[in-house]
Amino acid sequence: MTRAMTIHRPLPHRPTRATWWRHYEVPTLVLALACYAAWAGLVWWHRAVPAWLLFLLGGYLAQLHASLQHESIHAMRRLPRWLREAVVWPPLNLWLPYRLFKRSHSEHHVNFHLTHPRKDSESAYHSAPDWQGYGPLQRWIHGTNQTLAFRMVVGPWLLLLKMARCEAARLIAHDFTHVRIWLLHTAGVVLVLFYVIEVRGMSPVTYVLCFVYPGMMLGTLRSFTEHRWSEMPHARVAIVESNLVFGVLYLFNNLHHIHHRAPTMPWYEIPLHFRQHRAAVLAANGHFYYRGYGEIARRFLFRPVFEPVHPHW
Repeated sequence: MTRAMTIHRPLPHRPTRATWWRHYEVPTLVLALACYAAWAGLVWWHRAVPAWLLFLLGGYLAQLHASLQHESIHAMRRLPRWLREAVVWPPLNLWLPYRLFKRSHSEHHVNFHLTHPRKDSESAYHSAPDWQGYGPLQRWIHGTNQTLAFRMVVGPWLLLLKMARCEAARLIAHDFTHVRIWLLHTAGVVLVLFYVIEVRGMSPVTYVLCFVYPGMMLGTLRSFTEHRWSEMPHARVAIVESNLVFGVLYLFNNLHHIHHRAPTMPWYEIPLHFRQHRAAVLAANGHFYYRGYGEIARRFLFRPVFEPVHPHW
């Protein structure tokens, strides 16, 4: 086995004792139900909530729902596929169809492509030939996008632009394989916005600015520095040891190295596994570690986390 493939070796994970609530994924289903109930309640009483609090709570719930979608891609294996997809299908974030997220994220987990600027769908790196072809404005944008402030504020709009360009290019090339996905997604968006606009009278602009946009901002915070290039595949994936608020928000995907080595491990087992194997995990990933998102903000709020041109490809 080559060194680039060693990251496929699973962690020494022994599932906890089987119980009925683990068998039926009760923790995840209860959390999903709580997320939908909180979202519906926040939309229902949005006029009574101050704008700043609506922004914080709406963004938290939108990102929590995205984390549940991520969980359904990898875990919840004791449930039939149709059920684990149905649990997270409603597009509260509006912009990203679940099936596209699933395809793209599955490509990201081809670990010998991890951080590859063209083969890793979630890489923030650029290849040297692509970089040479960029104009001054593009270089400035992609370079500044390596700072946390720019990534959180402008990064969501860059994601939307990138997705729009990719989907438009697919249609221009007469590739209609995503049309069905978009039609199903549109039906879900109509249902979500019907409740938001028609039932509760919230402006669509308010929903975008107080739910969708801050949710995307929190998503860019999690992914900002969870990967870097390294000759050692294990050292390409970070550990961010944060508090319970962010841990639940990301379903402990902030302990990202564990997720990449044991993708099907349920979210509620990850913290205990990290506590039990902390030294081994940090040794395996070359101590690519942050104490929390406060440390990341202090170090990289206005300073690039790495050079945008990939040092290898």
